Amino acid sequence: MAEVIALCVSRRKGTAKKPIPEAVFRTNYGLEGDAHAGDGHRQVSLLALESIARMRERIPHLAYGAFGENVVTRGIHLSRLRVGDRLRIGEEVELEVTQIGKECHAPCAIAALTGDCIMPREGVFARVLRGGKVKPGDPIALLPRDRS
Repeated sequence: MAEVIALCVSRRKGTAKKPIPEAVFRTNYGLEGDAHAGDGHRQVSLLALESIARMRERIPHLAYGAFGENVVTRGIHLSRLRVGDRLRIGEEVELEVTQIGKECHAPCAIAALTGDCIMPREGVFARVLRGGKVKPGDPIALLPRDRS
């Protein structure tokens, strides 16, 4: 089963995020308290625990949020997602994938901290279609594509 491992926010863009015990996702906005929240298409960022684990082989002390990710996932192949795919997190939250990877500021604060920013290659960005509360342990489901 795919699940949420951690939720993270930061007050400033381009910095590592800090884990929080629960997040409120707001429709067409993002996570409350996060600098990336707003009207844009990259309201929420997701990164797989499996990607973080590979980096922890080199830097064991990496905390969740070190790459600027809002949602750390486990058990879902983020690399297989496509723009337009939809995810349900917990009972309420629905996200739509809007971007795979990103251009990184050279050098970004995250790369300076970790030695490599994996978000440009392995991060997934989404907008919030339906808001709600999420906590670690909540399930993540890939929703069927709309056939219309």
